[in-house]
This record gives sequence, C-alpha cells and structure tokens, in this order.
Amino acid sequence: MAKHNDVRPIIKLRSTAGTGTTYVTRKNRRNDPDRLVIRKYDPKVRAHVDFREER
Repeated sequence: MAKHNDVRPIIKLRSTAGTGTTYVTRKNRRNDPDRLVIRKYDPKVRAHVDFREER
C-alpha cells in the first residue's frame, strides 16, 4: 500500500488547450519539486500541446 508521503506520488496532467483531456503519471518529488509540464498528444485537438501538473 502506498504511503502518504511517497517519493513518487501519482499526479494528473491536464491539457492547456482547454479540452479537459488528462493523463495520469508518477513523478519523482526529489528531482522535480516544482509543477511538471510535459508536451503530449491531445486527441481532441489532434496536436501535441503542453500538459501541466494539477494538484
């Protein structure tokens, strides 16, 4: 079972295009303490856009 203060928490990435598309991933809190921004494919826009970490 996962601990509350896990080193690799599960985060949600939401599209900046405003379509509501999300990805779920894990990140290493020690290496990336700030909010994560990843460029991924958004099928509703049919293009690659930035996805920002949502808490």
